[in-house]
Amino acid sequence: MPTYQYQCSACEHAFEAFQSFSDEPLTSCPECKGEVKKVYSAVGVVFKGSGFYKTDSAPKPATPSKSE
Repeated sequence: MPTYQYQCSACEHAFEAFQSFSDEPLTSCPECKGEVKKVYSAVGVVFKGSGFYKTDSAPKPATPSKSE
């Protein structure tokens, strides 16, 4: 389940909530019952495996062949 961050407009209380994608967003603060809003922040992305870097898809240099 995703974790969502909320902050109260009245008392500035910040908290996290584990909710399903289908759940309605929270509307009241657990501390003062004031109005809360979701806090959006940047998400860290980690690319793993091949194909994500410029050097992975660059053409390989031609190797000289031995002709003796």
